[in-house]
Amino acid sequence: RVHLMESGGGSVQAGGSLRLSCAAPGHTYSHYCMGWFRQAPGMEREGVAAIDNNGGTHYADSVKGRFTISKDKDENTVYLLMNSLKPEDTATYYCAAVHTWYSGPCARLNAQDFGYWGKGTQVTVST
Repeated sequence: RVHLMESGGGSVQAGGSLRLSCAAPGHTYSHYCMGWFRQAPGMEREGVAAIDNNGGTHYADSVKGRFTISKDKDENTVYLLMNSLKPEDTATYYCAAVHTWYSGPCARLNAQDFGYWGKGTQVTVST
């Protein structure tokens, strides 16, 4: 079982930046699609970004050009760099993983494809 631990959330003003991290002690992400999802109160969980087994990246339209997903060279930590944050980015952000060699789950950014989840970290963007 893969245990995912997010960190890096917080409160920022609009236009600011945050970097989220997702670690899985004892595991590497080389055979996983890793994703970031978010959920605001009263809203469905939505896919934000994902990085596949080959390092290919995928983004929701709402964050393209502002957010960057990456993983470290040892492939045991995944990051989400969030720039130009907007109040509508306020949500609980979750790291997720699915064991796969294929890029499909990453490209779809569908929460139902992912079997491992962290507990989430809160991001609040104020005006």
